[in-house]
Amino acid sequence: MNVVKRAKNIIVKPKETWSGIKLEQTTVKDLYISYAVILAAIPAIAKLIGVSFFGMPVTEVRYGPFSMNFLWGVVSSYILSLAGIYIIAYITNALAPRFGSQKNMVNAMKAVVYSWTPYWIAGNLYIVPHLSILVLLASFYGIYLFYLGLPILMDTPRERALGYSIVSVVASTLVFFLMGSIAGALFAVVRIVFP
Repeated sequence: MNVVKRAKNIIVKPKETWSGIKLEQTTVKDLYISYAVILAAIPAIAKLIGVSFFGMPVTEVRYGPFSMNFLWGVVSSYILSLAGIYIIAYITNALAPRFGSQKNMVNAMKAVVYSWTPYWIAGNLYIVPHLSILVLLASFYGIYLFYLGLPILMDTPRERALGYSIVSVVASTLVFFLMGSIAGALFAVVRIVFP
């Protein structure tokens, strides 16, 4: 898979791209290795660079580029975000029958992974931490992509697509708050161990 072409197509022409994605034969492992692992690294690397050179947006605290504290925080956030994607796909798949949809873990994973594309691409903006609000705006576009793709991939009746999308997004938000809390706790432990 050409990652750059896929990212561009899902952002620029999502309706046509989702239909093609549904027909693709792939596995959850392939979605991780050929797409998610690569693109999810963009915000992590940008945060590492941005905070090292410009500091945190609110506190202006800077960490050295090889600070064990911050490096551990970035790595744990990256790993937990990849775990979160799987959990969200699992929940989305489990919810499918409640909304008249077909259960299909691979398609649920496709919906989640590809809808995160705008966030991951906009993650470049973390290089300048004060622009991080724009990353949040890109995340909203990702929610729209999820809304477009979910009914196509999971064979959801049109009249139930909005409800299915909303419930899945709420579950996603809860999962990522939980993952953020875990990452924050790990970061606090590392700060104690490596002052």
